[in-house]
Amino acid sequence: MSDFKNSISKANRIMVAGHIRPDGDCIGACIALHYYIQNNFPGKTTDIYLETLPERFLPLDPERSIVADQISSDPYDLFIAVDCSSSDRLGKAGQAFLQAEKTICVDHHISNASYADENFLTPDSSSTCEVLFELMGEDALVPEIAAPLYVGIAYDSGVFRYSNTSARTMEIAGKLIQTGIPFWELIDRCISQRTYKQTQLLGRTLQSSLRLLDGKCIVGMITMHMMQLYGAKTEDIDGIIEQLRVTEGVEVAILLFELSEMEYKVSMRSNGFIDVSQIAVHFSGGGHKKAAGFQMDGSLYDVINGITEYLEQQLDTEGIIWME
Repeated sequence: MSDFKNSISKANRIMVAGHIRPDGDCIGACIALHYYIQNNFPGKTTDIYLETLPERFLPLDPERSIVADQISSDPYDLFIAVDCSSSDRLGKAGQAFLQAEKTICVDHHISNASYADENFLTPDSSSTCEVLFELMGEDALVPEIAAPLYVGIAYDSGVFRYSNTSARTMEIAGKLIQTGIPFWELIDRCISQRTYKQTQLLGRTLQSSLRLLDGKCIVGMITMHMMQLYGAKTEDIDGIIEQLRVTEGVEVAILLFELSEMEYKVSMRSNGFIDVSQIAVHFSGGGHKKAAGFQMDGSLYDVINGITEYLEQQLDTEGIIWME
């Protein structure tokens, strides 16, 4: 029995939790783990905590019975953190992590600090769901596990368009499809589909975007006023940075989301050689070479100037010259 499975078998009370503002990979991994433990380790008490479950992912938890936003105050025998590069990104679940008898981290972020007792980290994987598939094994596959794993892999690989998609990623996706899941419906509902509210917010963000560094960088901004104007929720910004990223001539896209006055969540996407994880780590964030994020205080233009200073260093290193 692998170390991962052995740790689960020895625990009675287990918590599974992901990072704050969970995305498709994080949500898929949490829900897949729920079914995996339920099916293969009967008698375990398992709590699945996520800060929020956006409506688009309800096909993975249709009865809203798997994911909870409450945490027991009693210590857990085992805490499994998924898709979370550092313990401080566990949000309200962080205290339960500290109190647990044993902790595990399953992740694919290159910036992960190996903060758990046992760490199952594969930075070359497309997603945490891909790492989780390898830990579970093909024999564990049933549709209710395959569906969230497929959504997580598709989400973090840009529906198999990003360079983190490997031959193994495609092989795993094929094995998940073989369980009979309606993969085309899952892609439409959980990833591609937008509400009209989301379309309005996207349009406003694209219209007000800025190009910097001779067009090599594009910056989109979402303010609290914009969120209030459209009655939008945090999950409604999902996918906007991808529309910025595919702009012709752009090497790196930045999306600034105003959390409060003088506080921004910064998301970054690279199209090539720019390593945005280096910039994110400098500002106490994390991620991958081509996708990373962090939070930063200051005025809107302080934040932009602070980030572009480090972008300029990488552009200079690569010998790219821009003109104002």
